[in-house]
Amino acid sequence: MSASIVFHLLAALAYIVLSISLWRPIKQGSTQPVLNRTSRVALLAAIIMHGAGLALTIIMPNGLHLGWALAFSAAIWLGMVVFWFQSLYLRLDSLLLILLPAATLVSIMAALFPQGTIVEHANNEWLRIHLLIALVAYGLSTVAALHAILMIALDKQLHRPIAARDQYTVLGRALDTMPPLLVQEQVLFRLLRVAFIILTLTVLSGFAVSLKVDDQLIRLDHKTIFTLLSWLTFGGLLLGRRIWGWRGRIALRWTLAGFAFLLLAYSGSHFVLEVILQRGTIG
Repeated sequence: MSASIVFHLLAALAYIVLSISLWRPIKQGSTQPVLNRTSRVALLAAIIMHGAGLALTIIMPNGLHLGWALAFSAAIWLGMVVFWFQSLYLRLDSLLLILLPAATLVSIMAALFPQGTIVEHANNEWLRIHLLIALVAYGLSTVAALHAILMIALDKQLHRPIAARDQYTVLGRALDTMPPLLVQEQVLFRLLRVAFIILTLTVLSGFAVSLKVDDQLIRLDHKTIFTLLSWLTFGGLLLGRRIWGWRGRIALRWTLAGFAFLLLAYSGSHFVLEVILQRGTIG
C-alpha cells in the first residue's frame, strides 16, 4: 500500500470521527454543533494528512498525476482549507455537517481509485503552472457548488410552514443549526469572487500554454469550451450581483450551472475514460 493511500485513509478516518462528534449532539437534540479546541486541532491534522496524500499522489518526478477521483479529493481539500481560515474569524461550525462527510467520501474515493494520467511537464513550466491553477479553480468552484446546495436545502426548510417543518428529524435539526442565509450568501459570493479570479488565471495561462505548445491562442477542445462557458457563467453572475443585485435562487442556479460546466470540462470525461472504459494508468 502506497504512502499516499495510507494518508488518504487516515484523513478519511479522522474526518469520520469528527463528523460523528458533530452529528451525534444534533441527533440527541442539540441546537448548535460546536468544535472544541481538541476537535479543531484534530481537524487541522486531518487536513494536513489529506494534503500530504494529495501531494504524494499528484506531484511525480516525471510530471503531474491527475485523475477524476484525485480532482474531487483536491477540490474538497481546498474547501476544508478555506473553511479552516474562515473559521478563525467567523464561526461556521455547522457547515462541517456537510463538509466532513464529503471530505470522508472523496478521501476514500482517492484511495480506491488512484487511476490517472501522467501529464508531462519537464520542459514546460507554463503547463505545470496552468494545471495547478486550474486545480485550485476547480476546487473553489466545487466548494461553492456544495455551499449552494446547502443553501437550497435551507431555503426550502425556511419556506415551509413552521408546523410542517422536520424539526424532529436529524436533518431538520441540522438545517436549523445552519448560519442565517444572509451570512451564507456573503460566504458564497466571497468564494465565487476568488474562484472567478483563479478561473480567469486558468484561462489566461491556458492561452499561454496553447501558444507555446500548439502555436495557437485557443485550442477548441471540449475542456476549453466548457471552461470558457463556466468562466462566462461565473462572470455573468458576479456582474448581475453588482449591477442588478442578484441574490437568492437566481444566484444559486447560476452557481450550479457554472460548476456543471467546469465539471464537464474535466471530471466527466476522465470518469468515463478511467472508470467506465478503464483506460487510466495506475500511478
